[in-house]
Amino acid sequence: MSAQTKRVSRRVTAADVARSLGLSRATVGFVLNSTPGQSISEATKRRVLDEAQQLGYRPHTAARALASGRSRIVLLVLPDWPLGHSMRANIDEASLTLDRAGYSLVTTSPHPDGQAVPLWESLNPDVVLSLTPLPDDHYAAIASSGAIALVPDRGSLEFEQNQLFADGSRVQVEHLLAQGRRRIVFAGPDDQRLAGLAEQRRQVAAATLRDRADADLVAVATVNAGNARDSVRGWVVAGADSVVAYNDDVAAIVVAAALRQGIAIPDQLAIVGHDDTPLASLLVPAVSSVRVDAAGLGRYLALVAVAAVEGGTPPSAGPSAEVQLVRRETT
Repeated sequence: MSAQTKRVSRRVTAADVARSLGLSRATVGFVLNSTPGQSISEATKRRVLDEAQQLGYRPHTAARALASGRSRIVLLVLPDWPLGHSMRANIDEASLTLDRAGYSLVTTSPHPDGQAVPLWESLNPDVVLSLTPLPDDHYAAIASSGAIALVPDRGSLEFEQNQLFADGSRVQVEHLLAQGRRRIVFAGPDDQRLAGLAEQRRQVAAATLRDRADADLVAVATVNAGNARDSVRGWVVAGADSVVAYNDDVAAIVVAAALRQGIAIPDQLAIVGHDDTPLASLLVPAVSSVRVDAAGLGRYLALVAVAAVEGGTPPSAGPSAEVQLVRRETT
């Protein structure tokens, strides 16, 4: 086996760089670790960095973590929900913000009957973030692992995640009322994992309709591709003139079922979705929807995590709870 093959087969260390240059291991270590307070010439620093690059030296992350006491990992505990558009935007922005600060984002979704070892035990994360409240035993286990736990129900995060997204239902109803609609249906998803969040949005929609128009929802239903045709026909027969959909996926199912039966949209039935996904604008007719600042929430969570680890100043406020109605062809 050639010397070059041997070099590639194992990690290049700082000792290898020092040996190649004929410098002390300490000098090379000071340069590679950017150790402050050292009187090393710029020429020597340049030689060390150039040689390290040529040899293929990479910092040993585990060793650095051991020395610093930090893994530079942030673990985000996700609720057991489908990974929809808003959640993806949240995670993408959090990941980008953390990466710029030198941290890696790892996500996990514990399941009620799961047997896997929790990642907060095996990854040694600096911070464990959660988008929703955690059971007491989970919170206690995270705290005992040495990680900083940032969990909404523990007073450590200054935002109301559920309110941020549930408020969209208020905007949906207010938009329909402004269009002269009063006979409103709430259409929820046919996914039990979303039952709690769907119920919260239904309650907000019902309360808004009652407060603004002294009216009740005409119907509340879970919708899927199999029952949508009969459901939509039944709503129209019962006098419904509009639908508040849990999200744009549900809105798309309702739109398709209505069109296949010759129900005019929005003349006979107006429909407004939630999350303002690409699907909403691509459908024909394009779906009116509610836009929520999910990316802003992800950025906020990332900044809170970094501040908690490094002792910096956390964001002065959480993401804006303001939501925006994007009107298209279905209303």
